[in-house]
Amino acid sequence: MIVVKSTLWLWNGDGASWHFISVPPEQSAEIRAHGLANRGGFGSVRVAATINGVGWRTSVFPHKSGGYLLPVKASVRREAEIAAGDEVTVELDLV
Repeated sequence: MIVVKSTLWLWNGDGASWHFISVPPEQSAEIRAHGLANRGGFGSVRVAATINGVGWRTSVFPHKSGGYLLPVKASVRREAEIAAGDEVTVELDLV
């Protein structure tokens, strides 16, 4: 399990808004190694994520920083009671 403490942030562009948590490069080695054998589209890696007891399956996507981006959908944000700007702790399990 990888535990990340990061700020939930909002990206606006192309007429859409997306919420993300950044996984820093120093916490991404395990994801990267797993991804070499199990890589999806755009270099994505499948994960099971949990925030405030709310779990869901999704993918993390490589970022130019050397880390990964974890998208956090609206239903998860509502149930976990988090919003852009909140510092959150997320648990990631590679699947």
